[in-house]
Amino acid sequence: MDRQTDVDLSSRRLGERTAVLCIGGEVDLYNTPQLKEQIQSLIEGGVRHLLVDLSDTQYLDSTALGALIGALKRLRERDGDLRLACPPPRIRKLLEITRLMKVFEVRDDVARALAEWGEDEGEGR
Repeated sequence: MDRQTDVDLSSRRLGERTAVLCIGGEVDLYNTPQLKEQIQSLIEGGVRHLLVDLSDTQYLDSTALGALIGALKRLRERDGDLRLACPPPRIRKLLEITRLMKVFEVRDDVARALAEWGEDEGEGR
């Protein structure tokens, strides 16, 4: 059985080492490879601070959460970091239930999260 879910991934670079990855829609077993590929491309491109904007995310399954954990690990191995921003209540609840709120730094505001890394949204290229 072939099942296709809708996910919208977009990213923007801010400076040399920072990027914002926006995840819209649903991420599950079927489209997590797209998420992994996008993250890997950013890391290989020199990104060390990755902010994942979840404001338009409707659903994350365990494979998507695993991909985010793997990305956090890879970035920390390179003296980088991955933070989550603006999770909707349903996603925040998922992060709380799975205790991933203790693993990820979660911010309610993209601009504030970027400011903590010395970046602002206006510096994109």
